[in-house]
Amino acid sequence: MRVTIVQPRDLGPADLDRWRALQGADPAFDSPFLSPEFTVTVGALQERVRVAVLHDGPDTVGFFPFERHPMGIGMPVAAGLTDAQGLIHSKDVEIDPQRLIKACGLAVFEFDHLIAGQPLLLAGHERHPSPIIDLRDGFASYIETIKMRSGKTYRSTAYKSRKLQRDVGEIRHDYAIGDLAPLRTLLGWKTEQYRRTGRSDRFARPWIVELVERLLATDTEHFGGVLDMLYVDGKPVAGHFGLRTATTLAGWFPAYDTAFAKYSPGLIHHLAMAERAAEAGIRVIDMGRGEKEYKEKLKNGEYEVAEGRVARVSAGAGVHWMLRVPVRKARGTVLANPLLRTTADRALKTYGRLRTSLQARPRPSKAGNVPSRS
Repeated sequence: MRVTIVQPRDLGPADLDRWRALQGADPAFDSPFLSPEFTVTVGALQERVRVAVLHDGPDTVGFFPFERHPMGIGMPVAAGLTDAQGLIHSKDVEIDPQRLIKACGLAVFEFDHLIAGQPLLLAGHERHPSPIIDLRDGFASYIETIKMRSGKTYRSTAYKSRKLQRDVGEIRHDYAIGDLAPLRTLLGWKTEQYRRTGRSDRFARPWIVELVERLLATDTEHFGGVLDMLYVDGKPVAGHFGLRTATTLAGWFPAYDTAFAKYSPGLIHHLAMAERAAEAGIRVIDMGRGEKEYKEKLKNGEYEVAEGRVARVSAGAGVHWMLRVPVRKARGTVLANPLLRTTADRALKTYGRLRTSLQARPRPSKAGNVPSRS
């Protein structure tokens, strides 16, 4: 097997068509995060993105998108943002993970959402559930399943939807919006959520905002950005931006206006989104790995993703182990224990409230107490 390393912009039409053909041949690869369009778009904004193209004789048998960081540290494309990672390859190809990362010039490749059935998947890697909304039997069938699994949640959401309309006004749901204005409203809510819950604000990094805006403008048969918003009396109250293939919608950035929190606008919106997505041909909504209450309430199935690393014996891999592996194991211990997870979440929210209150305080004038001249 021969491996060539290229930048995403160097992939030609034949390469992209072959990538799509390999992706379409295996349902495990049906995620927009594994689509060539995603890698090409990120690669236009981040120089560290590369693609290993795998050749077996005259045939191209695989594509491995990755980021190359200092000391030979490899990560998935847009690491920290993606819910599906891995190698897109022919079913019958045999790949040695360590030889692959060596050919990529990497000492180690770290991942946290590696899809099932990967040549990169080893026995010691941790597996995690990734909840989905399965619409393959239609939206009506999904709702019947939710009524049985989460009947109280469904009845409560329906009641709050009616109350919201009585108290405020008529509900409208717009799906597949192309305008930037509602996107910016959504990202503003998401930034507030990150700050409120003590998390790092992803949209403080301009390249991520640019990425989302470019993906919103992408709409092809195989791939596109999908923005949808829930309005009440013409006012936006909840929304979501995600990515799709022809049949899978990846949940990415959901958020809502906290002024309407008592009505559970996020749940109202997700049910409306699932209905419109099903009408548009979406068969699976992948909500992504993570211990979130709304995911447990809405899911009717799950995939499996893995977390870990593939490493060669090298100084870079050793440094990476010291810096990352103990932290990852400690984080895994916290997430696996409900009590520890709840305590950590409360601590983050407390930090978020303190940070928000400090940011909201007026800053003293540089002139001290000297009054300004009028």
